Amino acid sequence: MSSKIAVIGYGVVGSGTVELFETNKEQIVKGIGRDVEIKYILDLKDFPDSPYADKMIKDFNIILNDPEVEVVAEVVGGATFAYNYTKALLENGKSVVTSNKELVARKGAELLRIAKEHNCNYLFEASVGGGIPIIRPIYKCLAGNKIEEIAGILNGTTNFILTKMIREQMSFEDALKLAQENGYAEADPTADVEGIDACRKICILGSLAYGRQIDPDKIHCSGISRIKMEDVEYADVAGYVIKLVGVVRETEDGKVSAMVSPRFVDKKHMFSHVDDVYNAICVKGNGVGDAVFYGRGAGKLPTASAVVGDIIDALKHKGTHIGVSWAESEADMLLSRAEEESSVYVRVKGSNSDSIENMKSAFSSMFGKLIFLERANRPDNELAFITPKMKEKEIDNNLTILSHTVSIESKIRIL
Repeated sequence: MSSKIAVIGYGVVGSGTVELFETNKEQIVKGIGRDVEIKYILDLKDFPDSPYADKMIKDFNIILNDPEVEVVAEVVGGATFAYNYTKALLENGKSVVTSNKELVARKGAELLRIAKEHNCNYLFEASVGGGIPIIRPIYKCLAGNKIEEIAGILNGTTNFILTKMIREQMSFEDALKLAQENGYAEADPTADVEGIDACRKICILGSLAYGRQIDPDKIHCSGISRIKMEDVEYADVAGYVIKLVGVVRETEDGKVSAMVSPRFVDKKHMFSHVDDVYNAICVKGNGVGDAVFYGRGAGKLPTASAVVGDIIDALKHKGTHIGVSWAESEADMLLSRAEEESSVYVRVKGSNSDSIENMKSAFSSMFGKLIFLERANRPDNELAFITPKMKEKEIDNNLTILSHTVSIESKIRIL
């Protein structure tokens, strides 16, 4: 008996999923142990020239009500239609696999619960890291560990832009334009450059590791759009590079600390060597130590690879629930940003060189022992320094006081 699957969305990832599935169909069939085929491809657009035009439909209910369809790949994106489709399919006992990071980050707990109740599966390997295996290793291979921390470069677009700024001294604006020309960034790059995409991914990883839904709207998230070449130069001279990093960990008192922000990364740190559109994720377990996952974090076929892998897993587990789940968010489960402890790089400008020199002792009395930085052709009215580690509320209070006498140009955390 042939198993039937359906694909919702025939964009970049959807078309890649169909292409990869058909290319490797013989191998997939052998692995599953029975014949399998794509029965439907749902998209509102017409694709008359597609070799799969005979499978194209526009009515979701055809998929929902067809008892032959066992697994559906939802690759339409967003959290509106995709949520309605996914919920209905799971309630109908059909497994759903997805690359939809927004939906998993916002509604994962609910959809995983529904899948369990209806003895099917909701799988989302492709939602984080594209083709990099990370979801399955956390809940399977590393299940014997207490996960102490997960940190990662989770967005290829921002990493490409920062690489160009660091290696070729491009401005942010020029590097973003190049990313768009190469197809790495959308016409509206907000989700990438403001850290929203990375935020959703670190929330998924944290929810999986710590068993509670981490709401992406409730954690600190900042992007790279305000980083200037001056900051890149100071970082370089001080032995750092700038990367956008997501970090999640469980504190000693059981709270969860989660954040996405640009970081000064020491050149000796492995993240400093992750360039262009590549991603890297480091999972620290109390047994395994540091386990690092590295590869292309996006792209048509790398992401499709993870989607097809989940399709195969769902087909192999027909009629059984694999067991991936986490609970809904808990009140006060997140450590507030004010209570986070960080060491930060700060760049300020004064009205003239005298005002800056006169402020040096004031800076030190407020923050403690500072590391003052230099760069080639530093203007006399500019100063950059790195603070000792302290609570963010103390750093913010000090910067607020300083802002009355100098302009705060940049504040970047140290990894």
